[in-house]
This record gives sequence, C-alpha cells and structure tokens, in this order.
Amino acid sequence: MRFRRGAKLDPGQVTDVRGSRVGTGGLAVGGGGIGVAALVVYLLYAVLSGGGGDLGQLGPLDNTQVGQGATPSDVRQECRSGESANERDDCRIVGVVNSVQSFWSGVFQRSGKRYQDVNTVFFTDQVQTGCGFASSDVGPFYCPADKVVYIDLGFFDELESRFGASDTPFVQAYVIAHEYGHHVQDQLGVLDSIRGSRQGPESKAVRSELQADCYAGVWAANAVQTGLIEQIPQSDINDGLDAAAAIGDDRIQAQTQGQVNPETWTHGSSEQRRRWFSRGYEQGKPAACDTFSGSI
Repeated sequence: MRFRRGAKLDPGQVTDVRGSRVGTGGLAVGGGGIGVAALVVYLLYAVLSGGGGDLGQLGPLDNTQVGQGATPSDVRQECRSGESANERDDCRIVGVVNSVQSFWSGVFQRSGKRYQDVNTVFFTDQVQTGCGFASSDVGPFYCPADKVVYIDLGFFDELESRFGASDTPFVQAYVIAHEYGHHVQDQLGVLDSIRGSRQGPESKAVRSELQADCYAGVWAANAVQTGLIEQIPQSDINDGLDAAAAIGDDRIQAQTQGQVNPETWTHGSSEQRRRWFSRGYEQGKPAACDTFSGSI
C-alpha cells in the first residue's frame, strides 16, 4: 500500500501523547479484539455500551491501535504529505485515518446523513480515556464515551511476534479501518444492540466485530477513490486476510489456553473474520455487511 506523493495529509485528525498521560476518567471499554486482554475489555464493552437502529442504505457497521513513532510535534509538522506517509509509520497511520474518514463521510453524505470526524490518539504504555484507564495490553480500541480511537504505537510488533500476523502497512490499515467501523456503528446506534450481549459464536458481540471486519474490507475496496492512496495490491489484501485469521477467537484461544471454547467467543473465528473481511472487499458496499441477519 502506497500513498500518492502529492497527497495532502491532515495531522489534525491525530493527537500524539506518546511519552505522556491523558486523563478523562471513567471505565475502560471497547477493546478491538486483538490481544488477549482486549478480549476481556470487549466483554465489558459489550455489557456497558450499545448498538442497533435503522441503517437505511448504510446497512450494519462497527472499534483500534498502531506503529512506532516520533514526538508529538513531529507528527503535526512532518506528517503532511503522501511522501511522509510512505516513509514513517506514524505518518502512514495519519494518512489511513484521513482516508477512512473521507470514505465514511462520503457514504454518510450519500445516505443523507452527516459523518462526525473523530480523533485518533497515539499513546504509549497507558492512557486515561472517557471510558477509563487502559494499558497497552488492551490493544487498539474505540471509546464511545469520548468518541476517540486509541492506539498504542507498539501494538503491531506484538501482533507479529505473538500472533504471527505480518507487520505491513496494510495490516496496520486494516486494524485502523476496523476500529473506525465501531465509530460508524456508534453514530448509527448499532452499538446499542449489543448492550448486555452474551458471548458465543452467534452472539451480537461477535456479529458486531465481524461487521467491523467487513467494513474494513469495504474501505479497502474504495481506498484509492479517496485520493490519498495510490494502490493496494492483492498481496496487501492477502496480508489483511491473514491478519484477520490470526486474531480469530479460536486461534487465540488455542494459542493461549490450549483449547477452543466457542461459547466464550466475542469476535468470531479465524474463518469468519477472513470471510467477512473478504466479503466487504469483494462487494465494496456497506450494505453487503449485514452480519445481524441469519447465520454468520
């Protein structure tokens, strides 16, 4: 995945607090479903947050973390062009955030709705959010209380070392797009439908996560049209599919617990995550991502 050399980035959509602490209070919720701790946080998220509502043309929608980086001032000053996005991990994430939000803004506009741009916060080790304290063990996550995506920039190294997913630019983009899918769900009221949802292979919690994977695929299918990204070759899509499989509940449970228990799933199996990401990419339309109807 490469960005257009002349593309203009908007670093104002990212707040970099690496090396410092942010405080807003509350209770941490909304894990992105990558690390083991994220699974625990997501369960809390499923109990305390919500989703549902009439989606019209949009169909159902769905939560995030990242790379290595420089200082906060560097992001504001240096991450302004496609060239910088091709050279630096933190600038690349700025570009991905810009592209993802540009795509959803267009989707909302065509549906007679208004998309609300939200911030992504880069942090290191720990952070206080509108949903409460969270450590980097949580993994990437979206906080519906303050409507912010939070990203520990060391996450992708762990994704590669612990779960075997490639640490490539597109894998990073897939994770970001998944988390922004949760923000879209939040705006549409979809998160309300998983309030109190139980675990399990057919649970609303799993359905919402698979929907986020599908919408990550939809963005990937339309990313070049946002004007920021030059190309996403099939090899990148394959990396994204492998990453989706690497963070399936069954794969994580087998690796960390030595056994698989579908009744405790919160994000879906490796096969499900691959399939729904692929469906979103192949069909390229949000309406293709109805994970709440029928069997998944």
